[in-house]
Amino acid sequence: MGLIIDTNVFIDAENGRLDLSILSGLSAHGDAFIAAVTVSELLVGVHMAKTADIRIRRSAFVEGIIKHIPIMEFSMSVARTYGELYSHFLKPRNKSAKNVHDLQIAATAISHGFAVLTSNVEDFEKVPGLKVVKPNSKNK
Repeated sequence: MGLIIDTNVFIDAENGRLDLSILSGLSAHGDAFIAAVTVSELLVGVHMAKTADIRIRRSAFVEGIIKHIPIMEFSMSVARTYGELYSHFLKPRNKSAKNVHDLQIAATAISHGFAVLTSNVEDFEKVPGLKVVKPNSKNK
């Protein structure tokens, strides 16, 4: 088993609401990874920074994550799982699924038999076959 870390965990860490040292306390779940789409979401945050100082600080933070946490690619297996999940959420509402990035993160986790570590449990709890882990609030 392993963990795919959701984007919001890194956003919480960058904003001082969560200490990334909690990852060492989650070793019972296996190694930690990030989905390729998480990298893109974090980089969007770099490019959307309101000031040059924030952009520089955020870029250093994101590059540190990319350097130290292995990235799970959006493979054919993940694409197939994502297609199944997206259609699952598309059918009942006959409209676009809630959050395509969250579904890509979920598909990455499911394809590898991993859980998702997220502060936004409600974004993932209805995904069939996905185990969700919430960071311990004592570590905030």
